[in-house]
Amino acid sequence: MIVEIVTIGTELLLGEITDTNAAHIARQLASIGVDHLYTTTVGDNEERIVSALQSALARADAVICTGGLGPTVDDVTRQAVARTARRELELHAELQEQIESFLQRRGAQMSPNNQRQAYVPAGAIVIENPVGTAPAFIVELADKAVICLPGVPHEMEYLLGERVLPYLSHRMGHGAVILCRMVHTAGLGESLIDQAIDDLMHSVNPTVGTRAHPSQTDVCITAKAATREEALALLDPMEAQVRERLGEAVWGVGDETLAGVVVTGLRQRGLKLALGETGSGGLLAQRLLQVAGGAEVLVHPHIVLDVAALAADVGVAATTQDAETARDVAVALRQAAGGGLGLAVVLSGAEGGQEHLALATPDGVRLHQWPSRGRSEFAITWAVNSALDAVRRWLGQGAEG
Repeated sequence: MIVEIVTIGTELLLGEITDTNAAHIARQLASIGVDHLYTTTVGDNEERIVSALQSALARADAVICTGGLGPTVDDVTRQAVARTARRELELHAELQEQIESFLQRRGAQMSPNNQRQAYVPAGAIVIENPVGTAPAFIVELADKAVICLPGVPHEMEYLLGERVLPYLSHRMGHGAVILCRMVHTAGLGESLIDQAIDDLMHSVNPTVGTRAHPSQTDVCITAKAATREEALALLDPMEAQVRERLGEAVWGVGDETLAGVVVTGLRQRGLKLALGETGSGGLLAQRLLQVAGGAEVLVHPHIVLDVAALAADVGVAATTQDAETARDVAVALRQAAGGGLGLAVVLSGAEGGQEHLALATPDGVRLHQWPSRGRSEFAITWAVNSALDAVRRWLGQGAEG
């Protein structure tokens, strides 16, 4: 079965709110083995909603809509669905009573606007909404269906789980499971990873694709099977192949974070990490401290505006060469960490300049530098991920502190 998602609301198009509904629905569809190929967002305009529904029905077996079921004049989803199905809107007295009762329990009165919510297309399967005032409904069209859910996230999530997913499972006539596994890598660009696993990316089940992030590329492996066990049996050998091809670039899977891997590695070796960072707003320290146990391994964090201030903070003389200063800072930090690791991240953000990273370890100092990418969020995230990966790679070499 193929299901398309249509999210409705001008506020979505304007970026006034983030569309979390589409992502939630997509995850839930995958959990029951439903294929989802398209998501469309359309504003509160009846003509355009009708057009979006017609296009979706031409591609999919069912369409799930969210939004536009409220009491205001611009909530026109029910009218658009009725037009698409070539049906009239009908007032359901029992829905009107349910809406009125819901409002009364909250100390509100039924208004003419609220009564509009009791209208649904003729012949629709009504889905009572016990957690809100917008009833949901399903309009079946021969071998297809349009499913309309409220746009309020907690209402949508409740009705999706309680009524819509069981409806779709019954309509499919059999169960299926889609599992996705994200393999995280760092230090290799997306193009290099693409070359390394090119043949794997032509696999049909499981499928393999890449997702690029600042200084990190994820390999997404997706398997579809009748049961969870069968899907896992497809995922595991593919993950093994990906790991074999990409080697030490792979640092984790699923919900693991790079900061979490670093903290775990430090704790396992009984090492402390002393940190100095400039130009990053303390993002590196923040990432480490957000991990359970991070406060145990991160010592003497120095977060300052420039390399001269960082040098002064740790008691070393700043030189005209930022790379040399970063090296001296990292060595001083390592001494402060009691012989653990010292990490200096020096970001100037200067156009045409260089950024520097120095990691002082028991076996020497490792220096990295790269052309400045400015002060953007992307540039800072890239630098922070690179710094974490440098520590992660040293820890992964089996070095002892």
